[in-house]
Amino acid sequence: MINDAIDRYAEKVCNDFNVPGLAVAIVKDGRVVMAKGYGVRALGSDQPATEESLFGIASISKSFTAMALGMLVDEGKLCWDDPVTKHIPSFQLYDAYATREFTVLDLLVHRSGLAPVSGGAVWYGSDYSRDDVIHRIRHLRPVSSFRSQYAYQNITYLVAGQIIPALTGQTWDDFVAERIFTPLEMHTSNTSITAFGAESNVFQPHVEVDGRLQVVALRNHDNVGPAASINTSVRELTAYVRLLLNGGQYKGQQLYSADIARDLWTPRTLIPLLDEFPEELSAYMPQFYQAYALGWRVQDYHGQRMVAHSGGVDGLRSLVTMIPGEHLGVIVFANAEVPAPWVMTNLILDLHRGGIDLDRYDAARTWWKQEKEKRTPKPDIAPVPNTTPSLGLEAYAGRYHSDLYGDIKVAHENARLKLTFLHTKSFNAELTHWHYDTFRIVWQDPVIPDGLLTFILDAQGNVAEMRLDQPNLLDVDFSELHPIRRVVEESA
Repeated sequence: MINDAIDRYAEKVCNDFNVPGLAVAIVKDGRVVMAKGYGVRALGSDQPATEESLFGIASISKSFTAMALGMLVDEGKLCWDDPVTKHIPSFQLYDAYATREFTVLDLLVHRSGLAPVSGGAVWYGSDYSRDDVIHRIRHLRPVSSFRSQYAYQNITYLVAGQIIPALTGQTWDDFVAERIFTPLEMHTSNTSITAFGAESNVFQPHVEVDGRLQVVALRNHDNVGPAASINTSVRELTAYVRLLLNGGQYKGQQLYSADIARDLWTPRTLIPLLDEFPEELSAYMPQFYQAYALGWRVQDYHGQRMVAHSGGVDGLRSLVTMIPGEHLGVIVFANAEVPAPWVMTNLILDLHRGGIDLDRYDAARTWWKQEKEKRTPKPDIAPVPNTTPSLGLEAYAGRYHSDLYGDIKVAHENARLKLTFLHTKSFNAELTHWHYDTFRIVWQDPVIPDGLLTFILDAQGNVAEMRLDQPNLLDVDFSELHPIRRVVEESA
């Protein structure tokens, strides 16, 4: 009965939220009671989405990193309160006190003092290695005092993952495969899109471009792997959920201790409760608390504890939700940038609690339409007419340096300006004059919305720096870059 209802609502969610494909799995009382795909893996294809289709679960990868470190704590190789510099001596933040006091636990609970998703411009689609990214975070300026407030991060989980090779000699990828994937029989799961071949059964990401949903390429996140790079299926992820709901035991094998099981779900950093949702959706929202544990969010849910984590990268959204008191776990994947996993999860939880509230479903759909309208880029403020740049276009060309990112090049080619981030292939754009010394950034990558770039002149009338007025991506805040014109140009 419940499975039949889920089938009906999966189709409805796909239609109402414009999702090409979904995958759903449910664990109850230690058993997989459902694992199924709906729709297609990619628009324009007849390849069905199935329970075996691999999917980039993005930030749900963080829970694997926390679990892996917990296994090392069990073995006595690590303590949660160890200073990070004990295991990675080169670790350095902008603030010397924070560098000295930062512990392994701090890496996992989002209380660094940095802005949310800080440093994303360094790793997103770049050729920087994991160690390169870690080296560059010393240039990130804090926005709050250390351990004072919640701000979600990827780079701290990267650092956490790099503790594993420091202690074991194994890469994070190999350790996760050997210690988690293998005993859980997750035989097709992997930690890199480079494992995929042309015939691989993989969900493809979709984004809206000019109001039309289209397939985009999978983006490689290997250089921030411990935070975001795991690919798995809902079928294989059920083994992971069964392990978690069973206190670290799977098919008679204890992968980690009861102490670590408790640690993983112990609330550490309070997350402010949001009031942006309509009253009709309050039943889906935490009423008393929401906090971050170790790779998991923990909150109240109808008098019980809910443990959950979402994942999001370009064109993909995922969610794992557990109600430990009910021995219940729900997994939902959707290959579009919409809240379908959250909506579908709540429908399933409603079914297990006694029945669907269609008013809440309609409220969720209405809320998303309004949110989508808010997030859709609005027409720009009109440029000031009849203005010209202060200088000839060739004067803006050159290399600009960001301590955080590295070099950004502006080239003068065929009477046009071209912007290139030298370590990030997808950060490549044409600059078209907007007004005065401001230019419109027209990115080649369809995922990136257009922005504005203003060249700042010094007192002598020379170009001194550039300022990016660029909408942020999910994991990239361009305002952190502060590119300055190099005084001595390199030959190129």
